[in-house]
Amino acid sequence: MPSIAGAGGGRLFSVNGAAAYWGSSRRRLLLLQRPLFSSYWGGTGDDVTPHLPVVIVGAGPVGLVLSFLLTKFGIKCAVLEKNVEFTRHPRAHFINNRTMEIFRKLDGLAGDIERSQPPVDLWRKFVYCTSLSGSILDFDKIISPISVAHFSQHKLVDLLLKKLDGIGFQTCLPGDIGSSTQDLVLENKILLGHECSSVQLTDKGILIGASFNEAGRMQERKIHCGLLLGADGARSTVRELAGIHMKGQRDLQKLVSVHFRSKDLGKYLSRERPGMLFFIFNPGAIGVLVAHDLEHGEFVLQIPFYPPQQMFEDFSTKICEEIIVKLVGWEPSDVQVLDIKPWVMHAEVAEKYIGCDKRIILVGDAAHRFPPAGGFGMNTGVQDAHNLAWKLCLLQNGVASPSILQTYESERRPVAIFNTELSVENFKAAMSIPAALGLDPTVANSVHQVINSSLGSVIPRNLQKSVLEGLFSIGRAQVSDYILNEKNPLGSLRLARLRSILDEGKSLQLQFPAEDLGFRYELGALVAEDCAETTYEAEKQKHSKRSREYIPSAKAGSRLPHMLMRALSTSNEGVFSTLDLVNGDKPEFALIIAPMKVSYELARAMLKIADELKLPTKICVIWPQGSVDAKVKGSRSELAPWTNYVDVEEVPRAPVNSWWEMCQITSKSVILVRPDEHIAWRTESDRVTDADSEVRRVFSEVLCLTSRIQTLEKPLLLLLKSPSNASNSHPPSNTASYRT
Repeated sequence: MPSIAGAGGGRLFSVNGAAAYWGSSRRRLLLLQRPLFSSYWGGTGDDVTPHLPVVIVGAGPVGLVLSFLLTKFGIKCAVLEKNVEFTRHPRAHFINNRTMEIFRKLDGLAGDIERSQPPVDLWRKFVYCTSLSGSILDFDKIISPISVAHFSQHKLVDLLLKKLDGIGFQTCLPGDIGSSTQDLVLENKILLGHECSSVQLTDKGILIGASFNEAGRMQERKIHCGLLLGADGARSTVRELAGIHMKGQRDLQKLVSVHFRSKDLGKYLSRERPGMLFFIFNPGAIGVLVAHDLEHGEFVLQIPFYPPQQMFEDFSTKICEEIIVKLVGWEPSDVQVLDIKPWVMHAEVAEKYIGCDKRIILVGDAAHRFPPAGGFGMNTGVQDAHNLAWKLCLLQNGVASPSILQTYESERRPVAIFNTELSVENFKAAMSIPAALGLDPTVANSVHQVINSSLGSVIPRNLQKSVLEGLFSIGRAQVSDYILNEKNPLGSLRLARLRSILDEGKSLQLQFPAEDLGFRYELGALVAEDCAETTYEAEKQKHSKRSREYIPSAKAGSRLPHMLMRALSTSNEGVFSTLDLVNGDKPEFALIIAPMKVSYELARAMLKIADELKLPTKICVIWPQGSVDAKVKGSRSELAPWTNYVDVEEVPRAPVNSWWEMCQITSKSVILVRPDEHIAWRTESDRVTDADSEVRRVFSEVLCLTSRIQTLEKPLLLLLKSPSNASNSHPPSNTASYRT
């Protein structure tokens, strides 16, 4: 076969469209000749491997949330996890407003987190070695129905596993399954100890090779599926196999993460200096201490290190214990180092989220890697999963075109790019504190680079290490009591600079309401608003200033603004959020209107067209506060014969008088909300002259329905179809019976 080999021997390109990517001996990608969007059930019919609509690689929070949502929406899936057990090393710990809003609808997960997290007063501050504290987090439930949370990733995984167990998922080791694949049913299983080692695109879909160790012998299990979702983290194997590259800044900082317990330290900090993050700078050591749980004394210490002079292997348990004592300032009696891991800080986003003929999709850290400053990593990943799940469901049900998959990338990738920039900005803000104290990290990096470039090839590593640590010791002396005090002119100047940074809010921030709740999709599964000032770039410029105030917006692509509501014509007197107007148990659209005749007319057209499309949709009529039952009953006659509607009454909070006013729109507006609580379309009902035609146009854009796309991509709908008998590898007798 004529081919051109890459210089590194890593790729092989053929002239006829087939291609192969070769990684290590255990990882490979084969692209076979195949028709565009060929059916999962096509081919020769001699395949006896298990068949699944979706396989998820990675059982971290993002992969588990994705598996829960897909299962809830009726999509059969399995999860591959290369580790044989779930890590207990705490990683992410801050859950922002938007992610908590999503967790509210995951069978009460948000409530479980709120009940299990440490008391708020123990973690709402950042603490610096000077005893000055950063901004206190805001927990007022005005802009969202739920507050942020401080909850360690490994504990979140435990809760998610319980939720999955409740809907029939099982966690299995290789020995629990056996090596036979003839009659294997993998759906609703998390396969531990299984690494995605190869991917092959075929006429039937995608064939995964999953390597596992059984009785000391490496084996490979073949799994056939329609779509492969890579949620396998920052060092994603799926991304590597798909040949998708990352773009951005690499190697911003190398760190050692030390997970340890000390109830003595936890009790001391709870009593004397409660907080979530402790930035500690003293002549003996520098580090950031994350208090995951003060009550139980669980901590993670982040220590910067500079290879090759300092190597990860140098950080033994004993050395880490000594560093902990130096940073604490006294010796707790019960320090227990549980785990030590190296990691590298990057700020990168994948060049694309979807590859290999739309068969492989990246989610979470596989698609983006942020500095931890701001806690955007896991939160952005969970929101990726939330964006993708409903689209896969509508694709499986034949309601949406396969082009809706591309809207996942067009919506989520710009958000990741923006969050990457914001994380870097916040990381630099965090570093302004040590810089003000005379410990500028950029100077440390420059010193390290000079040693590498000038001494690296001349003197032995041990001597290089001594030189580096000697220079760092001189630098750390800048925060000694001798220099850093009000009587020392230099120390007084630095302390004044530090106070200025903190008073002006220019240090590390952990809450970004404008970005957490106010991000907006510009293009995607929505009817874009043609206004220059509403572009993503304009939003970006608006938020580039230090103000992080969230401003509710009803523009297309925005998250539906929150306000408390009360159901009318029911005995239930309780209040709920406007976000709860959107069903969390199935992908359902909601049209929000005011009780006006022209809006009811548009609502009837919406229900009729949605019924034709077999698209779950309901009408939500928002009435002013104090509306009487006699008027409210008018919805029944206006919307007859349709019954899928709800009448609700506003419960506004001062200074806002109504939901429409809060959204800066009139009550003539109608708003179509997607299953992920983002606005798909808005207009004013009296501007619509032909309701049926307008609704058809809207659904056509939102669901990516055009005759040309349906003709070209119809076979991909079958990729997500699952046969009634998972062991039957033969195609259905009449594929045309699947509705497009």
